[in-house]
Amino acid sequence: MEQILTELEKRREKYRALEKELSSPDILSDREKHTAKAKEYAELRELVSAYEAYLSFDEERKELLKMIEEEGAESEYAAMAAKDLDRVKDILKKKREEIEELLLEDEYQDFNRNVIMEIRAGTGGVEASLFAADLYKMYSKYFLSKGWKTQVISLSESEKNGIKEIIFSVEGKGVFKYLRFEMGTHRVQRVPETEASGRIHTSAATVAVLPEAEDVEIDVSPQHLKIDYYRASGAGGQHVNVTDSAVRITHVPTGIVVSCQDERSQHKNKAKAMRVLKARILKQLSEKKEKERADNRKTQVGSGDRSEKIRTYNFPENRFTDHRIGLTIYNLSNILEGEMDAVISALVLEDRKMKLSY
Repeated sequence: MEQILTELEKRREKYRALEKELSSPDILSDREKHTAKAKEYAELRELVSAYEAYLSFDEERKELLKMIEEEGAESEYAAMAAKDLDRVKDILKKKREEIEELLLEDEYQDFNRNVIMEIRAGTGGVEASLFAADLYKMYSKYFLSKGWKTQVISLSESEKNGIKEIIFSVEGKGVFKYLRFEMGTHRVQRVPETEASGRIHTSAATVAVLPEAEDVEIDVSPQHLKIDYYRASGAGGQHVNVTDSAVRITHVPTGIVVSCQDERSQHKNKAKAMRVLKARILKQLSEKKEKERADNRKTQVGSGDRSEKIRTYNFPENRFTDHRIGLTIYNLSNILEGEMDAVISALVLEDRKMKLSY
C-alpha cells in the first residue's frame, strides 16, 4: 500500500496544481487550454476525494490505537475504542478497494468499450484454419454465457469448414475488460484426422482484440482514404457477385488496410470496413500510450502483441496452458465449450496485482 500512497500523493499534488492553474488569468483567457485543464482536473477529482477520505480514516485509526494503548486493555474506554477501531478498519478496507478500482479505471479507460475481434489461421495449413474455427466456436459459446451480443463483420472460409480469417464485433458490459487478454498467438497440438500414423501436429492461430472507436474520437478525413471497389469472391476464388460490392479501404497516413465483401451491398461493406478501420487506428494510438506506460514500469500480463505466444491447447493431454501466468488446466474440452471464466478471472487478478504494484 505504501507504493500506492506515494502515487496517490503525486496525483493529489497534480490536482492542487491544476486547481491553481484554472484560476490563472492566462488559462482563463485561453478557452482551449482551460477546457483541457478542466477535463484533467475533473478526472482526478474522484480519486483525490477517495484518497483524502482514506487519510482521514487512517488518522482516526491511529488515534484509536493510541487511546487503547494509553487506557489499558481492561479499561471501558479501551473496549469502546476497540469496537470503533474494527469499524474504521472495515471502512479503510473498502476505501482501499475503491481507490484500487479508480486507479485501474484511470489506467484503462477502454474497459467498458465494445470490441472488434479478429481471428486468423497461422502456420499449419488446413489444421490451422480448423483451429481458428474452433477458437471462434469457443468464444461464441463464452459470449452467449455472458449475455454479450456478437455480429460477424467479415468471414473468409477454407476447406473442411475451417476459417482463414474472421472479424466480428462483441457488445456487452465489461467486454474489453475481459477479452483484452485474448490478444496473441494461440497454439494447438493434436493429431489431424488425416494423420494415419497418429503423429501430433502443431499449428497456430492469431487473435486481435480492438476496443471499438466512437465517431467523435477517430476523425478519419476522406482525403486520407484510398477506397477500391471490386467483385466479391468465394473460397475457391470464383466471383460470387456480378457487381463491384466488395470494398478495400486504405488509411494512407498509417498504412492500415481493411477489406470487406460479406454483404451484397457496397454501402454496407463500406460501413463495416470503416468500423474496423477506426478500431485499428484507435488500437494503434492505444498501443503507443501503453508503450509509454510500459517504458516506465512492467504493468501488464503479456505484451498485448498479436505475435506473442500466449497459449497452448494440447488435445492428447486435454491440457490448456496460459504461458503468461503459468496457468495449466487439465480440462481443455470444457474450455473449448466456452467455460472460460476461471482462465479470464486468473488473468484479470494477475493484471490487477501488476497494475497496482507501481
